[in-house]
Amino acid sequence: MAASQRSRKVADRIKVVVAELLEGKIKDPRLGFVTITDVRITGDLQHASIFYTVLGDEDARESTAAALESAKGVIRSTVGREIGVRVTPTVEFFSDAIPETAAHMEKLLAETAAQDAAIAAAAAGAKFAGEENPYKPAREQRNDFDAG
Repeated sequence: MAASQRSRKVADRIKVVVAELLEGKIKDPRLGFVTITDVRITGDLQHASIFYTVLGDEDARESTAAALESAKGVIRSTVGREIGVRVTPTVEFFSDAIPETAAHMEKLLAETAAQDAAIAAAAAGAKFAGEENPYKPAREQRNDFDAG
């Protein structure tokens, strides 16, 4: 349990360090508007996976990925200096699919709402097949065991 708590703290610290580094120190013109969404680190603190999103089109995502790949050494050395662990973890960047997943979910919710509206419109003019209340009221029911 202590190792996972420590790895979570180190991952949170790496997230802050990388975000500050991208915001202020790395001056690559290919770097777009980047948001670090998550950092996952192995239990032995040897490898860090950094997830990011980029605001913009596909060209902005590709150029940002290239900029992050070229700045990987500087980022790793700064992370090693700032977090203060014995072995500096290797860093690897992954484009996070959160915006695409959110857009897909929004599309599915809109389709579901349209289908619900169509069903509600069809049900508005519908009538019952038999009586409105097909069950006998409680007064008219009799107990078959009392008749015998």
